[in-house]
Amino acid sequence: MSELLSKIDARTKLAGTNKLEILMFTLGINPRTERRETYGINVFKVREVLRTPPITRAPEMPEAVEGMVSLRGILIPIIGLAKYIGIPLETVPDITIITEYNGHTQGFLVESVDTILRLDWSAMRVPPEMVNTPLGGLVTAVTELPDGRLVMMLDVERVLAETAQIGEDESIYRNVRPLGLNNRRVFYADDSSVARKQIARTLEAMGVQGISAVNGRQAWDELRHLAEVAENAHTPLKDTLQLILTDVEMPEMDGYMLTRKIKEDKRFAGIPVLMHSSLSGSSNQQLGKTVGVDEYISKFEPNRLASTLTRLLKGAEAP
Repeated sequence: MSELLSKIDARTKLAGTNKLEILMFTLGINPRTERRETYGINVFKVREVLRTPPITRAPEMPEAVEGMVSLRGILIPIIGLAKYIGIPLETVPDITIITEYNGHTQGFLVESVDTILRLDWSAMRVPPEMVNTPLGGLVTAVTELPDGRLVMMLDVERVLAETAQIGEDESIYRNVRPLGLNNRRVFYADDSSVARKQIARTLEAMGVQGISAVNGRQAWDELRHLAEVAENAHTPLKDTLQLILTDVEMPEMDGYMLTRKIKEDKRFAGIPVLMHSSLSGSSNQQLGKTVGVDEYISKFEPNRLASTLTRLLKGAEAP
């Protein structure tokens, strides 16, 4: 397994090309389908894969949190993904994927890891709503393998948010203040339902109108439509849209490619692009700058998001 992940650090160069690599894994036999489904996680979020160390169970932990392990002197919470999505297991899986994103490190228990798959984000599709409903929106994208298997990308940001109770406490919005300006509108794109909910809640507290999209392709289609409407009305787009907020990881088109398209289109001149991602490492921020991102902030920090939005929106010319 160490050989499987030995070159992960070199893979950051894929960002900005609308490509990604995912680590595929299984969780056990799904009682709904009576077969082993294949899941995936972006390699950028994976730190290592190892045999599960001894787990210490602490009292009053969330149901899906199996406990914690000590890894090179660092205590890491261990989340049972099978338990989280409702797959019954007789024993605790002996493989753990250590992940790092949103400024947190956690382990996910899995039955087995398969291989690393390189593909284009355009090959990742948004799952049909009626298919995703049983999992409560937990699957953000699906791709098909040459052998006919479907690989489902899990919303691991949501898993972290719900097991660690991040973003559920209304007190995290207490320092978010109304912007105090009229006619300010933000367009935001994110495939995570939890992230979209927090962005919407932040904008609401600020008194700012928001328009959302669930992936980069949909965002680009909607943004081009807004640009065409403004163009036909002989009005600068920046008079009706003051900021674009985008995630990095999105099916069909990632945030880097979306930003590149926005920056190459003169109709979006004067509209800042704020990248809002769980991939908050310095290499990802640098890649954002290469495609024209104006600023880059981490997810699940509503006060910082509000502060950045306030500065950028108040700096925009009033329509």
